[in-house]
Amino acid sequence: MIQAKSKQNPKKQFNAKIAAIGLCSALAIGGIALPATPSFAEAVRVQAPQAVNFADVVEAVSPAVVSVRVKGKSGTGGARQSRSFGFDSLPDDHPLKRFFQDRGGSREFGKRERRGEKFRGNRRTSSQGSGFFVSKDGYIVTNNHVISGGSEFTVVTTDGTELDAKLIGTDPKTDLAVLKVKPTTEFTYVSFSKEKSRVGEWVVAVGNPFGLGGTVTAGIVSANGRDIGSGPYDDFIQIDAAVNKGNSGGPAFNLSGEVIGVNTAIFSPSGGNVGIAFAISADTAQNVVDDLIKNGSVTRGWLGVQIQPVSKDIAESLGLQKARGALIADVTSDSPASKAGLKTGDVILDVNGKAVKGPKGLSRLIASYEPSEIAEVIVFRNGERQRIEVKLGTLPGQPIKVAAETDDQNYRNGQVVEFEEFGLAIAPSSDGVVIADIMEDSPALEKGLRAGDVIVSVNGTEVASVNAVGQAVARALEDDRKAILFQIKSGERNRFIALPVGQG
Repeated sequence: MIQAKSKQNPKKQFNAKIAAIGLCSALAIGGIALPATPSFAEAVRVQAPQAVNFADVVEAVSPAVVSVRVKGKSGTGGARQSRSFGFDSLPDDHPLKRFFQDRGGSREFGKRERRGEKFRGNRRTSSQGSGFFVSKDGYIVTNNHVISGGSEFTVVTTDGTELDAKLIGTDPKTDLAVLKVKPTTEFTYVSFSKEKSRVGEWVVAVGNPFGLGGTVTAGIVSANGRDIGSGPYDDFIQIDAAVNKGNSGGPAFNLSGEVIGVNTAIFSPSGGNVGIAFAISADTAQNVVDDLIKNGSVTRGWLGVQIQPVSKDIAESLGLQKARGALIADVTSDSPASKAGLKTGDVILDVNGKAVKGPKGLSRLIASYEPSEIAEVIVFRNGERQRIEVKLGTLPGQPIKVAAETDDQNYRNGQVVEFEEFGLAIAPSSDGVVIADIMEDSPALEKGLRAGDVIVSVNGTEVASVNAVGQAVARALEDDRKAILFQIKSGERNRFIALPVGQG
């Protein structure tokens, strides 16, 4: 029992009660009304859990965990690093690069190899990772980056049995893949947890780090919903259990023996464990794996918009009370969004009654629906909420080209107008109105604007001339806006930037 208590001398406690009683009596006799005795919240009380024994969990789930060996590709097949700290930029023949790639940053492991000591599981292969059975007839989940480029796949069970496997399907967007072995027997398999993992709960990682064979580590869930910039559907669980190269594709279990995540990436300067690892959440993995087993590929709903976060400044410029949702920066032509009437500048707040917290949330939400489903979208447009029905399409196989950055250009040959309030100068050009110059330490520079960017609209009003920009800014100032919303085009990429008023 964990309990916080204040300590006080019992005699003083008793005397304090006598004094309080005397004071109450005196006040009551005098006819003074007394306030009720104040109520204080009690300190947090937590029922201490019984002693944790991981052995029971490990004994039950270990037969379902396998080592995955891949031939036909170069690399180590270990857990991806979310930060490489420069080693990837070294030449291929650089000794440091070979050291960290071949040995995963483990100096002690390298010494044992050089001494020629026999190390169980220390056979060099083209690629090696982990995986786990999700059915009794031989379906295995692993990471896409473990098997990517491979031509032959072998899984090794905990008892050393080697089985040839075939690739059923992959999903690079979530870094998941499914293999299949012939069911020579009914395999021990595990299932995904249906409950969202809780920060602080125990987690057990089972895998094949550094080719050592079955290895178990334990820790806790450090965070949920991590976005590490690896893809459009990032929703990682962060765990502090030791996860190293070779753990990729292996499961992270709760104490009920359910898979709460698929170990995928590590944050490390050396390639070894530093206590920060990332696993694909069970709900994401379950949906993808089901699709891969059923269809060999994943089909996702598609809206057809480029989106960006709604910052506090952007919310203020649009008249939104709270910074939430996803702002449409551009609508793809002939897309479901275009056909339904969604427009650049709309803020998507809800989809089918589910609140949209940001761009990643919208991407995951739309992807969770089947193509041809009807999605009811609530948008904020011109200061009002509007309901629009969209028949979703199928996400294209290739990503839409967002755009390349344009080189800085100087348009001082034409009419240049300076807006000292924002720290920028604009000028006419063949593309419309462009930013000619940016002042140092200005709001425009801080927000990422660059010379050569094209101004498409100001506060929702399209602008085709320098005068039109000035008039739109003047109207916004008359309306006492605290920020002004600029639609900017850089190459083929559209985005919105809110510049605060009064900070130039």
